[in-house]
Amino acid sequence: MARKRSATRSPWRRRLGLTLKILIGLAVIGLGALVIAVYVARSQLPSFEELKSSPNGQMIRVHAADGSVIVSLGPSYGEWLTYNSIPTVMRDATVAVEDSRFRSHPGVDPLGIVRSLWVNYQRGRRVQGGSTITQQLARNVFLSSQKKFGRKFREAILALALERKFSKDQILELYLNKVYYGGGAYGIDAASRKFFGHGADRLSLAEAAVIAGLVKAPSNYSPTADADAAKGRAGVVLRQMVRNGYVTQSQAEQADPEGLKLAPEPPQNSARYFTDWALPQLDTLIDETQAPLEVWTTIDPKMQRQADAAIRANVPAGAQGALVSLDRDGAVRAMVGGTDYVSSIYNRATQAQRQPGSAFKLFVYLAALEAGHKPEDVVVDEPVTIDGWSPRNDSRHNSGNVTLRTAFAYSLNTVAAKLGQEVGFATIADMARRFGITTQINTHPAMVLGTSDVRLIDMTRAFASVAAKGVAVVPYGITRVTANGETIYTHEVDRSRVLVAPYVAAAMTDLLQTTVNTGTGREAQIGRPVAGKTGTTTSLKDGWFLGFSSGLTTGVWMGRDDAKPVRGLHGGTAPARAFAAFMRPATADRPIEQFDTQVTLPEWQLEPDEESYYGAPDNATFVDENGNPLPQQPADPAPPTGADIGDEGPAPERTAPARTPQQQLDDLIDSVSGRDQPQRDPGPVPRRDTPATAPAAPAARQLQDARPTQ
Repeated sequence: MARKRSATRSPWRRRLGLTLKILIGLAVIGLGALVIAVYVARSQLPSFEELKSSPNGQMIRVHAADGSVIVSLGPSYGEWLTYNSIPTVMRDATVAVEDSRFRSHPGVDPLGIVRSLWVNYQRGRRVQGGSTITQQLARNVFLSSQKKFGRKFREAILALALERKFSKDQILELYLNKVYYGGGAYGIDAASRKFFGHGADRLSLAEAAVIAGLVKAPSNYSPTADADAAKGRAGVVLRQMVRNGYVTQSQAEQADPEGLKLAPEPPQNSARYFTDWALPQLDTLIDETQAPLEVWTTIDPKMQRQADAAIRANVPAGAQGALVSLDRDGAVRAMVGGTDYVSSIYNRATQAQRQPGSAFKLFVYLAALEAGHKPEDVVVDEPVTIDGWSPRNDSRHNSGNVTLRTAFAYSLNTVAAKLGQEVGFATIADMARRFGITTQINTHPAMVLGTSDVRLIDMTRAFASVAAKGVAVVPYGITRVTANGETIYTHEVDRSRVLVAPYVAAAMTDLLQTTVNTGTGREAQIGRPVAGKTGTTTSLKDGWFLGFSSGLTTGVWMGRDDAKPVRGLHGGTAPARAFAAFMRPATADRPIEQFDTQVTLPEWQLEPDEESYYGAPDNATFVDENGNPLPQQPADPAPPTGADIGDEGPAPERTAPARTPQQQLDDLIDSVSGRDQPQRDPGPVPRRDTPATAPAAPAARQLQDARPTQ
């Protein structure tokens, strides 16, 4: 019986034995391969002196247009400290928090890997890594930070090889002098000087704990970004030092990270918004990734300071502001992405997408002009309904027959809607894309009032292309790049792409002049010819002014990051004032340039009271995000107040003062356009008949036959 059972079990025993032999054989082969790989890697490792001198990253020095250095970016290094020169508290703090078994493992710590896997399993997410100090050194010096199995395997091989070639003291010396601690600082000496204002050879226990805690997440625990988080992390380091016997509990309590005084952060000016936008473009412009670079840019330091001052002086309390200024070839001369770069690096000039309000009518009228309309063409301002959407004018009235110039100057929404229906909403969207709008544009009827989100730099680019007589202007910030004294990139301006015919751009400039001289953009006057357009969105969430003069095109946006209303914000107030505050000094040294068309005033001259000056925002509130009409609120019969009015000038209304004498009108034109007084027609000024479909027009509604010559 016993023999039978033995015979029955023997095949399974044989199979098990064979399997074990195969596994042992594979293990022996794998171990042999690992040993060979480690020693091959060891033979290829640089020497200790070579590793000490190898760079950690690429240095980039950025120059302004005048050659001055705006900022130096890339790794910063302090003095190299030998192992014996590194304070004991710094060495112990690093080992305690990063690799408590550093002195006992061969480069890879199996126990640490198992422990990290167990902790991560219990937490349900990755909260702890199993990399040793040696593995981190291998990754920082030789590999990338990609979390892939292949990289982790190579990291382990290199760590084992490093341990075979260098002593533990040498590995720790390399690590502490080369690891990244945030803020561009590599090595403990650079970190100590950045955060505490002195060399690492004088680090206290509390300071060493702060620096040692940075390695896990330099951006999260940086003392300059979040002092509380850095000090809290230092407490974790001190507890680990107590647990591993490096300091006593009493010493840890006396360290007191909360009482540390950090070195003051050097001031950051708003030019960093520009460098943050321009420098990433190097990846597509050049292939050099190692040699130090000298990057020459278009930014004008004087204009940048003027732009920063203009935004700070005019932005409403609690709001943000942005400004972009382009030269005639697209060179960015000034860029402000917010009121304070230190508190917020978010660039509202290039990243924020906001509704432009009536500033978007630029593309509506460009499409109409290209379709054959002229500024003097007469259209009927009357109620209109398109696909269930009924736009209204800011004044709540319609004025009958008006010219396109009048409709544009006073931002008549009904006329814009009719033009959009006539030329096609898809055509207007194509026109916007043609002029450089890169964000998504809807083609619902309400799009004519600026319901699609846009970027300030794109809108500024579009106005610059109009100023360039219809030739495409592409913003750029880098003029040339040199490496080791050799030029490896030079920007070339392309002026070959024509967007619209010159006469279309000239007619658009004609309309834009009117807006600044008598319409909603009067605060943007600077004593020389200016063409521009205001924009205000519903509930006063966004205010825009974009315009150009003397070869310089500038766009201004103001609003809150959370898109909440800003009391009193209109495109014709704070943004237009910031535009003027910047453009007056920015153009002071430039010759006065006349436009192809002279200033021609609209048909109706309105009383310059608060309502006619600012009007109200466009009624884009009455469509949802898909362009579907929403129930409209009844018009408020009370006159608008400063909290309710916007910047879009109203249509001709019920009353107006007696007409200004022609001589005073000419003087006004001279003062805002910066040219000699034009010739006047001394003939009589006939009255214009009031259309039967329009409300009763005041006596002051007279056709300006006696206009400046065009």
